[in-house]
Amino acid sequence: MRKHDLFLRSTPENVSWGWIAADRPPVLRVKSGQAVRIDTVTHQGLNTAKDPVAFFGTAGIAPRDVLGDASEIFGKVKRDEGAGPHILTGPIYVEGARPGDMLEVRVLDVEIRVPYGVNSTGPGWGAVPDLLQQAAQKVIKLDLKRNVALFARDVEVPLAPFMGIVAVAPPPALKRVSTKPPGAFGGNIDFKHLVAGSTLYLPVFNEGALLYTGDGHACQGDGEVDGTAIEISLTPTLQLIVHASAGKNMIWPRAEDAANWYSMGMGPSLDDALKQAIREAAGFLQGKGLSAADAYALCSLAVDFRIGEAVNNVQMVYGVIPKHLFRRRPKYWRRRNGAE
Repeated sequence: MRKHDLFLRSTPENVSWGWIAADRPPVLRVKSGQAVRIDTVTHQGLNTAKDPVAFFGTAGIAPRDVLGDASEIFGKVKRDEGAGPHILTGPIYVEGARPGDMLEVRVLDVEIRVPYGVNSTGPGWGAVPDLLQQAAQKVIKLDLKRNVALFARDVEVPLAPFMGIVAVAPPPALKRVSTKPPGAFGGNIDFKHLVAGSTLYLPVFNEGALLYTGDGHACQGDGEVDGTAIEISLTPTLQLIVHASAGKNMIWPRAEDAANWYSMGMGPSLDDALKQAIREAAGFLQGKGLSAADAYALCSLAVDFRIGEAVNNVQMVYGVIPKHLFRRRPKYWRRRNGAE
């Protein structure tokens, strides 16, 4: 567990079920640069008629191993009609953040709260909605000592926990948006590289930025093609840093880790999302001193474009820009946008 300055629990008062809201009062205030450890609760096991103890009990999970806050949220928080499925913790008000700024979200740690998760799919779900004829919910147990998911006999999947949703509140004119489709504010980007050690950059639309997170995943492949990953309750530790005026020209979220910079693009189709991701990558490369033609060429020669998610109405494609291409590697999006 990495050091943190503040801790936010996932109590009924501190969560929002299905909405990323600009008009919801903050549940915590932090200073720029502080790190917050944040409990989150997955919606899986809470979005059924059964309470979580009964739901997970059918899969052999003992009542003592079901999170108390999951049961409390199930009993006290109701999902509005039209809301998304996810339970988010927040919002967190970051002092000094103003519209036009950029919020840097450093993922210091991602802790697994319970040794099991859920994959849920069925007819009408995912990227191939006619593939299945019956609904399927699979509770998957984890071997935390060996860091694998016990998917099936002789099938083990390495764990790489990350938050499927990291978001700032949308522009005030929207007031609130469903947690399902992602957008310029971040949200349900299902970006599997947001593991510990990565950084996400988001444009700020409201005073205080108003950060939400939730939709924990124990692991996921690119695309999240059946509609869910291993959905699980996680506790991320996030350091929140404000960069004044650095978000004015941002169109989409951006990210980086030790090895790569990541451009993102979103749209109603994968074609649209790909074009946006290419534009973002080419713009970044031009900011590194390349001509427009050379930037486009380098995108073709050395940048991989991958499907981030293809299942949430708004599609996301991301570009992988290797840092080893450049002999000098200044900080990515901050330098590009003029932030210190």
